[in-house]
Amino acid sequence: MTLRFYDTASAEVRNFVPLVPGKASLYYCGATVQGMPHVGHIRSAIAFDQLTRWLQYRGLRVTVVRNVTDIDDKILAKSAESFSPGFEAGQDAVREEEWWALAYRYEQEFLKAYDTLGVSRPTYEPRATGHIPEMHALIRQLIDRGHAYAATDGSGDVYFDVRSWAKYGSLTRQNIDDMQAAPDADPRGKKDPRDFALWKGHKEGEPTTAGWDSPWGTGRPGWHLECSAMVTKYLGAEFDIHGGGLDLRFPHHENEMAQSQAAGHPFAGFWMHNGMVTYQGEKMSKSIGNTISPAEMLQLASPRVVRYYLGQAHYRSVLDYRPTSLQEAAAAVERIDGFISRAVRALPDGTSDASGQVPEPFERAMDDDLNVPQALAVLHDTVRSGNTALTEGSLEAASDALRQVQAMTRVLGLDAAAAGPAGGGPETAALDVLVEAQLAARAQARATKDWAASDAIRDTLKQAGVVVEDGPDGATWSLKRD
Repeated sequence: MTLRFYDTASAEVRNFVPLVPGKASLYYCGATVQGMPHVGHIRSAIAFDQLTRWLQYRGLRVTVVRNVTDIDDKILAKSAESFSPGFEAGQDAVREEEWWALAYRYEQEFLKAYDTLGVSRPTYEPRATGHIPEMHALIRQLIDRGHAYAATDGSGDVYFDVRSWAKYGSLTRQNIDDMQAAPDADPRGKKDPRDFALWKGHKEGEPTTAGWDSPWGTGRPGWHLECSAMVTKYLGAEFDIHGGGLDLRFPHHENEMAQSQAAGHPFAGFWMHNGMVTYQGEKMSKSIGNTISPAEMLQLASPRVVRYYLGQAHYRSVLDYRPTSLQEAAAAVERIDGFISRAVRALPDGTSDASGQVPEPFERAMDDDLNVPQALAVLHDTVRSGNTALTEGSLEAASDALRQVQAMTRVLGLDAAAAGPAGGGPETAALDVLVEAQLAARAQARATKDWAASDAIRDTLKQAGVVVEDGPDGATWSLKRD
């Protein structure tokens, strides 16, 4: 077994060797809970859930930490907006909501989305507000090492001195002189406009509940500091993998790496970043109306279909959404489910086998930088060969295919998303049973060369909107789609 992953810091695919034999430690950035989950959040969570599941399949005991950023400028701004005169609460807003209540409400929405789509709960999910002492300790380390300073303008801010750290910019391979100013605080107290805030002094008008006492005055942590403090608290000064969306590479992960290493922590052995989701080739933007949310996707398709769609591309590639994307994913899930349903009925031992092994080509694909597209190709090849075996009456081969398909769907988390066939809901479950019964009767008619009965069944299904396709792997069905 040789696991290989792409490391953003070294810009190469490298062999993955855990720091502790038999174990793996993974931290990936969770949500800033200031609004409903968007599709980028969920794609990232599914990508790192697939990584976790594969590491576990490979025999590693995986510790996963995913943070919750529950104190942030945007959270405070949204809360303040709800108290403004004339503010009208809507579906995604509540009238007069304290910042901590707003953050907690959206945190529950993220958990609901993760659970619905089969994203495994992390080993621990720390909140930023619960780790203020650890953040103070990290700031003190940086000041003592000459990499941070308290502002002299009376603001109570504390900044990281980017020019004190020669490696600053190495994660994203940028020259410091080419970088824009850090927009996270008033630059008047900074030595360099690129210096970023570790601690933000309390400002007039901010709620008193959003401030904590510190050696530098009442205030709250900077965003980048929060993750460094939490990951080292639970995974140590050195750990295996740090993950997140591609949009977090700069400034968030660049700043995380700089401040952590400047404090003397080796930090992450690998940096892994998942690609963005686009809408018909363009960046999603609310201002131009080309967005789709996970909630909207779940109105169009079942959770298993949505998970299949969001997890089907290579994690580092762009995933493009088109109006037909969920239909195509539903058809793929229907093919998998159709074989499983058919095999379970035909085989005396056709039940899920938790100890089933995935095929070797699937292993090679997943070992090679988590190549899910190639792994899915193996899954569908196995479905086709399994259907062929059932048609030919080769029950032993069909049984082997069933165990392999069930093992692959478990690894990919397709069995963990909320239950229900590709179309979603109990109505589709009933439809699946009825259609499969008709197909079984049609197969019997064809076996006895009763072509009239076979055609009659096919025509009846067609009138009901069920498309039947005959192939070398047997008959498959799908719903006619506009």
